[in-house]
Amino acid sequence: MKLGIPSRIFRVFIIASTTLYLAAPLYGMLDFSTKPLGGEGGRTLRAWKAIGSQEDLTSSITVSFAIAIIVMLLVFLLVVPTVIWVHLRLPKLRRPLELICLLPLAIPGIVIVVGIAPLYRWISINITESPVSLAGVYSMLILPYTYRSLSASLDLVDISTLAEAARTLGASTMRTIFGVVMPTIRSGIMSGVVISLALVLGEFTISSLLSYDTLQVVIYLLGREDGKIAVAVSLAALLFVFGILFAIPTTKRRGAILDADIA
Repeated sequence: MKLGIPSRIFRVFIIASTTLYLAAPLYGMLDFSTKPLGGEGGRTLRAWKAIGSQEDLTSSITVSFAIAIIVMLLVFLLVVPTVIWVHLRLPKLRRPLELICLLPLAIPGIVIVVGIAPLYRWISINITESPVSLAGVYSMLILPYTYRSLSASLDLVDISTLAEAARTLGASTMRTIFGVVMPTIRSGIMSGVVISLALVLGEFTISSLLSYDTLQVVIYLLGREDGKIAVAVSLAALLFVFGILFAIPTTKRRGAILDADIA
């Protein structure tokens, strides 16, 4: 159905307003990071070129991406199969599971830190002092967002019929989850993965209070010495996450066939 002229104008207005709302802060960050020192004329990329020379920043980026990879694996291997299993076999537990997954939203970050501080003190003494151990608490923090993304995708697909067809063809439960259902909701899974990456790269409170040098903590410390470099790093991280977000396929390619390989 074709949209009328008023609807088209309204749609264009909403898109333009949203784009301006998102682009204005990014332009401000770019403008600040390229301003010359001392009020001299011309632009400079000094702050951007200095990113690679910051050893603490390089190590924090490596650590943050390591944490992000672990969190994404936990989402893919634990959270996604659990949500699918509950939707398929235990529909009465959907509400309790949703309540558990949404619980981190109701708990302030400082309260979470107070609760997990003794645990991480024990981990740092007996196991490891690496910030990679933060993957555990970060996996808990992303549950509200990943669950809603997965739940919305599952509600759009008749997974019961898919699962029944797969079982009729002799597929095991694991093959049904990983080979049939998960490819069908891949857009929701990818959204959860991007949310995981964005949270790991943007979280500051917990890592700071637990004295771990993650990306945001190092950016904060760097900002106290050179604000332009800190803003340049922040903008680069935002653009990286936006790039991944826009790279996610939102629709199936025409002519694509889901090959579940369940025969």
